[in-house]
Amino acid sequence: MRLPAIMRTTAARLSALYFILFALCAILLVFYMTSLSASMLTAQTMDTIDEEVQGLDRAYRAGGLPLLVRVVGQRSRQPGANLYLIADANGRILTGNVESLEPGVLETTGWTGHPFTYQRYGEGAAERRAPSVSELEAPPTSTETRHAAIALVSRLPNQMIVLVGRDLGEPERFRDVIRQALIFALSIMALGGLLIWYFVGRRALKRIDSVSEAGKRIMGGDLSGRLPVTGAGDEFDRLSENLNMMLTKIAGLNEGLRQVSDNIAHDLKTPLTRLRNRAEAALAGDPGEAGYREALEATISESDRLIKTFNAILMISRLEAGYSAETSTRIDLATAVHDVVELYEPAAEEVGVKLEAPVEGSFVVDGNRELIAQALSNIVDNAIKYSTGSTEAPTVRVSLAQKGGDISVTIADNGPGIPDQGDRDRATERFVRLEQSRSQPGSGLGLSLAKAVMKFHGGTLELLPGDPGLSVVMTFPRARSA
Repeated sequence: MRLPAIMRTTAARLSALYFILFALCAILLVFYMTSLSASMLTAQTMDTIDEEVQGLDRAYRAGGLPLLVRVVGQRSRQPGANLYLIADANGRILTGNVESLEPGVLETTGWTGHPFTYQRYGEGAAERRAPSVSELEAPPTSTETRHAAIALVSRLPNQMIVLVGRDLGEPERFRDVIRQALIFALSIMALGGLLIWYFVGRRALKRIDSVSEAGKRIMGGDLSGRLPVTGAGDEFDRLSENLNMMLTKIAGLNEGLRQVSDNIAHDLKTPLTRLRNRAEAALAGDPGEAGYREALEATISESDRLIKTFNAILMISRLEAGYSAETSTRIDLATAVHDVVELYEPAAEEVGVKLEAPVEGSFVVDGNRELIAQALSNIVDNAIKYSTGSTEAPTVRVSLAQKGGDISVTIADNGPGIPDQGDRDRATERFVRLEQSRSQPGSGLGLSLAKAVMKFHGGTLELLPGDPGLSVVMTFPRARSA
């Protein structure tokens, strides 16, 4: 994967920004740690010099100048980084372990303002080293070995000069080691961060490319395709899962639209043909005014049924899409059942069907009264129509029951029912009529509309076999405040 392509991704740009900020912080950390270590070492060096000066001061007070010279001579012969020097008032070195000094060091008293250069006694050419930065201010030498040091310069009452110092070679080396260690560690960290950033950005770009490829196939018309899910549970997986759910719903809606189109073309062809035949028959003869009126009335009746069918189709589509202009309120299902049973009792008695509704108590749900009443009416109407084929006394029974937190409405008949499970599943599809003779009126949308109403209310519609007959169970979630 090319680097310019990776840098066009938001993740890579954010990673690059974080990397730059990390590098700046790392550089500041190197300088801070180096300067801090140098300050600590300098402070320790000055403490060491103070202790040496105090020791010499005690020797001077105890034995005067002879004891001081003897102590300085002894300490000068000991190995170590300490410097000792006694000079006369003119700066001529009398004793100590220092052979020469940077000019001007002995002309002041107190701490030297900056590290100075010096040469020890007995150093050969093999021990020479490159001068430090502070040595650049000293006069150039070709054969002398120069070191850097700091010191405390004091004057005795007789104007003789005492210098006590300490070589800075060890602190300088320690500071260099710290600086190199920090630079090496941060370089490794920076390299590791760069590699991780590159490979993580590359992996993220590959996943985005796979999502884009799947999206192109889907836009090309392959609605069965789905976005890849790796199972990592990260943001890409959650996005892919949500989009896959959306694609599943879109595919279902498209399939429903295709089925509706096919069913409309098939099932509405017959009523439209009847309309045309009646109009043609009325025009072919001379039926007179009464005949024309009868033909127009039949045409209007058939048109009303067509309009009712189209309205049902539109209502089902709106409900399945999860949209309805109707509002939901708290309603009592017992009242809705009593109203529907009261409405259909005359029609049931006319065809010899006994309609029962032994409902007692209150069953409150959140829903739309008109939609629920329409669904109940469709199911009760179907139960009355298809229970007339029963060998026993045709009976339709509507009951209410509470199951846990849900409320169910059961409409049971003792007709022939639907024995086959596959047929029961198909019965709720649009325009599906299991009756082969088509002797009963209807368009095959009643149960489909009822199923859409239940889906809109967050409930379920089930068709269960009876003994005999068929039981249609509408399950509503209980009202939240009930």
